[in-house]
Amino acid sequence: MFEPLPLPATPPRLPNRVLVTGGAGFIGSACVWALNTLGVERIVVTDRLGRDEKWRNLVPLRFEDYLEADDLLPRLDSGALGKFDLVLHLGACSATTELDATFLARNNFEYTKQLAHWALGKHVRFVYASSAATYGDGAAGMSDIDNSNAALSRLRPLNAYGYSKHLFDQYAARAGVLPRLVGLKYFNVYGPNEAHKGDMRSLVHKAYGQIEDSGVVRLFRSHRPDYRDGEQQRDFLYVKDAVAMTLHLAMTPSAGGLYNIGSGKANTWLALTSALFGALERPPQVEFIDMPESIRTKYQYHTQADIAKLRAAEYIAPVTSLADAVKDYVKGYLQGDRRLGD
Repeated sequence: MFEPLPLPATPPRLPNRVLVTGGAGFIGSACVWALNTLGVERIVVTDRLGRDEKWRNLVPLRFEDYLEADDLLPRLDSGALGKFDLVLHLGACSATTELDATFLARNNFEYTKQLAHWALGKHVRFVYASSAATYGDGAAGMSDIDNSNAALSRLRPLNAYGYSKHLFDQYAARAGVLPRLVGLKYFNVYGPNEAHKGDMRSLVHKAYGQIEDSGVVRLFRSHRPDYRDGEQQRDFLYVKDAVAMTLHLAMTPSAGGLYNIGSGKANTWLALTSALFGALERPPQVEFIDMPESIRTKYQYHTQADIAKLRAAEYIAPVTSLADAVKDYVKGYLQGDRRLGD
């Protein structure tokens, strides 16, 4: 029987009691799983469960309490939820295709702002999900070193989701509180517990289904002459690495400001599909299709995280290789439709 890979790293110390927003979602539930593997169960989970099946991510996990996201701020203000020493704010609408910017401003920006001010007022460690989408096409670089408002103002997100994340980064910088927080610019995270994300699922999850149905993976053609079909590049990061990095920074008191959370390496879509076919022990079969007109001007052709700042914060664990991570995902979770903790 295949034995899934363990959590890549242990944080320098463990939290006592944790609030995880978006705790039924992809990275949120993975953080709860990681905390459970480290023996932490004093966790309050909040999310909006809705009509999809992200509730299934919670079934194998151990935590104290669950509540819907709209009930969180009033109950925190009243003191009804008790004390926490860590907030992992991972709840957000992460759809890069969402067009309702008013909704994103309220859900991703205003909610984060209120929760951050509550945590700062209570001297609670606050770690939140920003996004690599804040970097836009990368013309202004993808460095997390300079967190000044002037540096952040040079970034040009390509979609409303990226801007809603960028808006809070800028707000925290202007307010002078960003060094007291930890903002995580996640790159292309993939892995178990993402099944509910629909079109926002990783290519690994989508392509696995395509291979099961037809034996062929469909990739977007390149619409730029400097990139051949399938050679557009992303910094792909396995979710187990992402949560190990997250917990390390959360439990490193000297860490503050924005951090890139990625592998530090750009891989092509063809390399990713090759790893997937390899995990399935099948010859690669790829078909190229036109990219929809609606996303062509907003498409990122190259992302790569500079993780020197993360390394300087003493995160020393090696990043799981693309081939090993994809094999773990396929053998340990996709085959059998398992979640983290199953």
